[in-house]
Amino acid sequence: MVVTRLRLRDFRTYASAQVELGERLTIVHGPNGAGKTNLLEGLYFGCTGRSCRTSNEREVVRFDAPAARVEVEGRDRDGEHELSVGFQPGEAKHFRVDGAPAERLIDAPHRPLVSVFLPDRLELVKGPPALRRAHLDQLVAALWPARASTRRAYSQALAQRNALIARVRAGASSRSALAAWDQELARHGVALRDDRAAALELLRERFAAAAEELGLVGDVELRYRPRSRAATADELAAELAERVDSDVDRGFTTHGPHRDDVALLRDGRELRAYGSQGEQRLALLALLLAERSALQEERGAPPLLLLDDVMSELDADRRGRLVERLRVGQSVVTTTDLAHVPGAEDDDVVRLRVDAGSVVAEPVAEGARS
Repeated sequence: MVVTRLRLRDFRTYASAQVELGERLTIVHGPNGAGKTNLLEGLYFGCTGRSCRTSNEREVVRFDAPAARVEVEGRDRDGEHELSVGFQPGEAKHFRVDGAPAERLIDAPHRPLVSVFLPDRLELVKGPPALRRAHLDQLVAALWPARASTRRAYSQALAQRNALIARVRAGASSRSALAAWDQELARHGVALRDDRAAALELLRERFAAAAEELGLVGDVELRYRPRSRAATADELAAELAERVDSDVDRGFTTHGPHRDDVALLRDGRELRAYGSQGEQRLALLALLLAERSALQEERGAPPLLLLDDVMSELDADRRGRLVERLRVGQSVVTTTDLAHVPGAEDDDVVRLRVDAGSVVAEPVAEGARS
């Protein structure tokens, strides 16, 4: 789905705002602190039902307002669609899809896929492995929706095995009872690991190419690091059985795909530990571009890409290369300076000026019309 319109009410700094987006590139510009990032967050919130910036979603409600509401309109080959999220702190969110109540937006068939770059998301590169595992699992679900259930099944089996370990520690159950859950966990674990490895394989060459375009010098590589070397579910179950004593001592399952990691490397060294913040930003952007390309190939259309303040650290040549990529599909970019975005005056580019919680669409320049 191509997003055509966004409405915000009492969201962050916006008492009320309505903007229309371009089919390809939309540039949101204005001074620091004007509300550009808040607009991106609102768009993400309306497409997914959650914030891309905070786990404490009370923060998205405008100060002194009781609730926030976000509406997203769009169209696909089936026609016009609308998604909406109403949020009042302390209550469950209210989702609607084409006017009908929904439990989750993520299950809506017309919901656009969304990818977002924010400076805060550098934790994906330099943070703990759990963040990278979760991100990779989200990519698997976006690439192959039917495989999303594998992660849920593994999580449920893991919770059951850990609960049984707690009973064993308390003397309320026998260690022999763990064998059945070893098999169940291993069955889903091998499938989950294989899905992750397949997704990463789709990204490998794309990631290296995007990193080179963006100026990340050296031999850049994505590498999946599974905890287990088992080739089959039976082999993984055997590995789990070998670690029962250690698991019971520690009180949880210490082995399996829930301990895997993804490494972003340059010249064989992890950018997490040895990359500068600028290099980590470029790696994150390259990763998102690689994912977008893979999703376009697998799903037939690239996701909506939201990029917050990416142009300032690129030279003019690399800005141009990035904008070429952004014109394939729909993208929204924020910047403090329009001059940082090549082609900003083109007649197919929508420009939105943000200042003090208000958004104004700028007309196409006369020179661009001629």
